[in-house]
Amino acid sequence: MRTSPLPAADHTGSLLLEGYAWLPDRMRRAASPVVRARLLGRHTVALRGPDAVRFFYDERHVNRREAVPEPVRSTLFGHGAIHTLDGEAHRVRKAMFLSLLTPPAQVADLVEHVTDAWDEAADAWRGQPETVLFDEAAKVLTAGVCRWAGIPLERDRTEATAQDLVALVDGFATPGVRHWRARRARVRCEAWLADLVKKVGDGETEVPEGSAVATVADHREADGRPLDAQTAAVELLNIVRPTVAVSWFVAFAAHALHRWPENRAPLRAADAAYSAAFVHEVRRFYPFAPFTGGRAAADLYWKGEHIPAGGLVLLDLYGQNHDAELWGDPYRFRPERFLERPVERDELVPQGGDDPSTGHRCPGEAVTIALLEALAVRLSRLEYDVPVQDLTIPLRRIPTRPRSGFRITGVHPVA
Repeated sequence: MRTSPLPAADHTGSLLLEGYAWLPDRMRRAASPVVRARLLGRHTVALRGPDAVRFFYDERHVNRREAVPEPVRSTLFGHGAIHTLDGEAHRVRKAMFLSLLTPPAQVADLVEHVTDAWDEAADAWRGQPETVLFDEAAKVLTAGVCRWAGIPLERDRTEATAQDLVALVDGFATPGVRHWRARRARVRCEAWLADLVKKVGDGETEVPEGSAVATVADHREADGRPLDAQTAAVELLNIVRPTVAVSWFVAFAAHALHRWPENRAPLRAADAAYSAAFVHEVRRFYPFAPFTGGRAAADLYWKGEHIPAGGLVLLDLYGQNHDAELWGDPYRFRPERFLERPVERDELVPQGGDDPSTGHRCPGEAVTIALLEALAVRLSRLEYDVPVQDLTIPLRRIPTRPRSGFRITGVHPVA
């Protein structure tokens, strides 16, 4: 058993400068199964691989309580969110999310609301001189998920609401203007939804039975108490916000169809197996979450390396999704890899690992996949021109996306 030397210098600045490449580059250079660093002055150990996924998500090893940095709580997740819970409190809160986001009927209903919004919007795109696909996808997803969730949203508020929900994701991992925009957006969104929850509780507003609003308002914690209005608003946002984050994957899907147009024909044919493979490859190939983290619950050992109690433990998601040992040719966009062999649960980890029903894996992952399958097929059935623009995807920016948002012109459906 040993402890590799901890670097004296803090690496927070390097992480902010290098973005997605920071941890994979260190993993490649390491002669050890772990990489050690200092982040915000804290002893940090980074791991990668399916075995590391299982080690990381074992609550005897790593806990999430208080591990989420304040800037992330105040932008992406919210204070008191499920992401900051462990043990029974996490399992009871997780059951609420699973009841909404995993039953096939619920997923199908959400997909139907979003695709109806897409079809309506696509008709309007034909009359526009130019469409920024990322922005339009965000509006479509906002309109669809709010209708499904039972959240009243006036049509003239859709664009502003979509901008706020995008801001929550766009500003969580960066200092500066994007971060403060995200904080302001969270204040507005939480106030809006807390007011809705209060009105539902007071009988002033009716929402559909079984809707997300009704389910969150009726939820009881492990101790039997209901969520207060503020925490209920936080968790409603944690249902709505990840759905709108599918905008990133829609832009990436468009980018992939532009670079590798041979994928259009099988998608247009709505070949279910190929559509699923295409979506998995988009989620694997393109950068979304760089890593996830928690704190060591005790003094631990991973492959002979010591991890001190209270130390920060990172799981390298982006690096694992581009690990040649797992994928062979990780920097080729090749959906067929998902048709050639079954991929294990803890190999593909764009939204974390573990069992979504019992662990910390995103409970909305099934929704992300279903939405992206439906929207990728619809995207393949549109004809459009891609004007000259900056389609680079900067790895220094977290979360990243095509710089231009993917602009299209001359939209019309396939004949």
